[in-house]
Amino acid sequence: MSFESVPPSQWQVPAFEKKIWTERTKPWCVVIPVINEGNRIKRLLEKLDTAEIHLLADIIIVDGGSTDGSLEPNLLQQLGVTALLTKTGPGRLSAQLRCAYAFAIESGYDGIITIDGNDKDDPSAIPSFIAALEHGTDFVQGSRFIAGGTAINTPLARHIAIRLLHAPLLALFSGYKWTDTTQGFRGYSRRILLDPRVAPFRAIFTDYELLAYLSYRVPRLDYKCLELPTTRSYPPGKPPTKISFIEGNIKVFKTLLKACFGLYNPKNQHE
Repeated sequence: MSFESVPPSQWQVPAFEKKIWTERTKPWCVVIPVINEGNRIKRLLEKLDTAEIHLLADIIIVDGGSTDGSLEPNLLQQLGVTALLTKTGPGRLSAQLRCAYAFAIESGYDGIITIDGNDKDDPSAIPSFIAALEHGTDFVQGSRFIAGGTAINTPLARHIAIRLLHAPLLALFSGYKWTDTTQGFRGYSRRILLDPRVAPFRAIFTDYELLAYLSYRVPRLDYKCLELPTTRSYPPGKPPTKISFIEGNIKVFKTLLKACFGLYNPKNQHE
């Protein structure tokens, strides 16, 4: 059975609206999830434009319902955005990603690179992600903690949580030696998104579940995974984040444990 044989009408994807300015022109797309990112998304798009990423990949923004006016269509078009997807159904990050994955697959892309819209990640690494996907890697994870990577102003509590808890647990349970598992700077092949043993198009993924789940599930299915060095920079002072310190981090930890113990695995699909 191929997941691609399941009609898209049976995928569990939140409702979303589409503004498409250019049809697919490249085999790859860069997906940027955003919600109320203000000037941060503009700065990121300017960096993508300067790095001429549009020569390698189409740029797609998936919005979770911004109300700050940061996604003005004329500006997006000027900065090379191919399409704007606006989620109108329920859910947060994972719901946005399901919208973007579905759109990318139905549009015929061979793979997806995701990068957060908060301008923390240096997009100059995107060509190396694409090269890895072109050479048969199925899951590329950006890492600030491997040789060549750079971590700038990472909050101490977050640094400790990633290095001593999140990444080690996912490395132990997935069988791949991940070092930087919470950030969304990643690349995925079409194959893994369509594999019925992965099955990302399920309503169980609403918040941050997909990031931990894919880091666990994909290596266990013997897909080729790779970490590449990236730079992740937090501004000085209180870091901008949409995860509350206590409640949000408890939820992230619970999600991590559920992923590691296979609780998000699709039913009746064995390794």
